[in-house]
Amino acid sequence: QDCLATRVQSRFPDALIIHRLDMATSGLMVMARGAAAPRALSKAFAAREVRKRYIAVVAGRLEAPADGWGVPEDWGTIDLPIIVDWPNRPLRIVDHQLGKPSLTRWRVLGYDETGLSTRVELEPVTGRSHQLRVHLRALGHPILGDALYAPPEVQALSGRLLLHAWSLRFAHPLTGEALAFESAAPF
Repeated sequence: QDCLATRVQSRFPDALIIHRLDMATSGLMVMARGAAAPRALSKAFAAREVRKRYIAVVAGRLEAPADGWGVPEDWGTIDLPIIVDWPNRPLRIVDHQLGKPSLTRWRVLGYDETGLSTRVELEPVTGRSHQLRVHLRALGHPILGDALYAPPEVQALSGRLLLHAWSLRFAHPLTGEALAFESAAPF
């Protein structure tokens, strides 16, 4: 199968994927080589020592979060537990009784001129499968082009999922040097 991993592994057979994306998501991925680096990076991801940020375009006008007094805040939080929707795998759903804790930080970056969509930055604190997609749908603002979680009219607004992993920050697995990688969203 022609994919990033097989292309990289054809040149570097010991390269392993450490951080992967949902198939429809674009952006940064992490691969590591050797014996020590993959283990150290996997531990860093598991310990939530890696900062990941995404850009998405969502349906509707998502208002900026506000404090208890109605004053706009830079970042809001979505704290909703997620579980696999077994009869409808691979879908996930919010389930307050059985779901695993899932936390996403978010902020509004801007609105399109029609007011029909909002550009947001997302930071998953936990790393559940489909977390960002499920959380935004739960807010009533699914991601444009999302074939799994958006209604047909929102899917039709884009020919692809408008979700992009734009920033990764972590310590080098062997030297401890602070590393930062960025990739502009293609939308």
